[in-house]
Formats: sequence, structure tokens, C-alpha cells
Amino acid sequence: MKLWKTFNVQKREDISYYNTSEGFETEGFAMHLDRLIREEMAAKGKDGIMFLCIGTDRSTGDSLGPLIGYKLKEQKIRRVEIVGTLERPVHAMNLEQSVAMIERCYPNHVIVAVDASVGSAEHVGCVTLGRGALRPGLGVCKDLQEVGDIFITGIVGGCKNADPLMLQSVRLSVVMRMADYISNSIFFVEQFLEIPAAI
Repeated sequence: MKLWKTFNVQKREDISYYNTSEGFETEGFAMHLDRLIREEMAAKGKDGIMFLCIGTDRSTGDSLGPLIGYKLKEQKIRRVEIVGTLERPVHAMNLEQSVAMIERCYPNHVIVAVDASVGSAEHVGCVTLGRGALRPGLGVCKDLQEVGDIFITGIVGGCKNADPLMLQSVRLSVVMRMADYISNSIFFVEQFLEIPAAI
């Protein structure tokens, strides 16, 4: 299945695919993310936003979340909360405790869960965006709890290979490109939040 050549975006059910190797549209992604966040906030009566960046710095393919968390913290993004960075990653070993802390300390926040994922071979290098919870670890046969109201994933490998060691061989350039695009999109979302009625 090829990506739409006009916008480099493909929709399937409630998931949109954004191709990072063919002119990723940062503002378009940001506007879509902003709309999903606002709809969730209105529907659930919440007034805060948190990005839960999942992954580990010990595996190249699984470092997408912590890289994004690091970039957002470095830019001192102000209107959203960030959990999961290179210094303090959220991964399989501490996900349950992290979610419990978020539920206790940030009950009025819409949670955007960000993680690396595996998918079909033609989608490797794509970023997905959609409404609903994320199931971390599913692609590498880990049974972890669902998290988030909205999800963002970066597809780093094909789903035919569920070996966790596959994540070690993912090129850092692929992960970094997705981290840059997603982070830049989140910076736009923060700017959109300054203009409540404009988007």
C-alpha cells in the first residue's frame, strides 16, 4: 500500500501515517495533533497536556521516545508536561510506576503517548498519529499496559521480525529524523495553544 503522494499522509481507520522520508509536513502533523488534543480535552473535561515519551536509551530502535522527551526539555517547552527523557526514561521496567505517578499527580491531563513501533515493511520510517491508547512492547512480544488518550509512534522496523535484538540494528539517522519531525511538530502545537480560537 503506497502513501498518498500529494500529502505524504495515509489514513487507515483512526490512524494517519506520515512519511518522514518524503517531505514530512510538520505544520500539518501539528494541526492534526492539536485538533485531537483539543477534542480530547473538551470531551473529557481536562485542562492539561502531557507527553509520555516511552523507550530506552540502551537500544537505538527504542530510543525515539527518550530522544523526543530530551529535545522538548532542552527547548524548555512550557505549556505541556514531559515524562520520559534520555536522563529519566520510561520503559518496560518502570512503566507501571510512571503511569501510577501520572494518574496521581496529573489527573486532569490529556496523555499523548509517544513510542517507537514496528509495522509493515513499506511503513518503516513513517510516523503514525491517532486517537486511543498505545500498547508499548507489543511489537517485541512484551505484555505491557495500555497508556494514553492519543498516540504517536515512529515505525522503526518490520513486524515480521519481533526479535528485540532487531531494535539494536536500527539506524540512528532514521530514529533521529523522526524525533526531529515529531519534536518540531510539538513546538508548533505549543504555539497553537497560545491562540485558543484560531485552530
